Amino acid sequence: MLLFAAATLVGAGLPPGAARAEQPTLKLVALGDSLTAGYRLPADAAFPAVLERALKAKGYRVEIANAGVSGDTSTGGLDRLDWSVPDGTQGVILELGANDMLRGTDPAVTRKALETIIVRLKERGIPVLLAGMLAAPNLGAEYRAWFDAIYPDLAKAHDLVLYPFFLDGVAGQRANTMDDGLHPTAKGVERVVEGILPTVETFLGRLGQAPEPKGQ
Repeated sequence: MLLFAAATLVGAGLPPGAARAEQPTLKLVALGDSLTAGYRLPADAAFPAVLERALKAKGYRVEIANAGVSGDTSTGGLDRLDWSVPDGTQGVILELGANDMLRGTDPAVTRKALETIIVRLKERGIPVLLAGMLAAPNLGAEYRAWFDAIYPDLAKAHDLVLYPFFLDGVAGQRANTMDDGLHPTAKGVERVVEGILPTVETFLGRLGQAPEPKGQ
């Protein structure tokens, strides 16, 4: 009992958080196209930077590398996968397929490229959060059905955390898109981050990362 009391008193005298092991910084990569790269935006207004700040504000220790390339397709992302996602990466946010859709690429091609990316990352022990895309209405009902099914199907097949539509709250909203009607403005990126944030937190939980109490 005396030993327990002494240990309690010693612990009580420690500064806040001293008894808690500090979590290491989690290294993520956002692999995507112009929606990730931050087309026509300053680097600190691009999706990875805004998401990193939002997570840090909630107490997470993360670094998110921007591996977005404007104009990239899912096949292009696959071609550069090894150098875009370096060794030591602990998780990938995969956002590709918008350019496939805009070009009317056969959804089977998009599906195969995305699945190959997922499998190759899993082989390296790197978990994936899949950011989904939806086909534009003018592409027709059949194409939309084939394309839109890619992301939930892959998430189910590979047990991935899925954010169903990356541009939710941005697509079709003139206040959140640039004059091309496609890319998010800085305000639009903030809306993307607001929408995807709970899903990213779920993903971080799978990776064993939890927010640290404020003041730690």
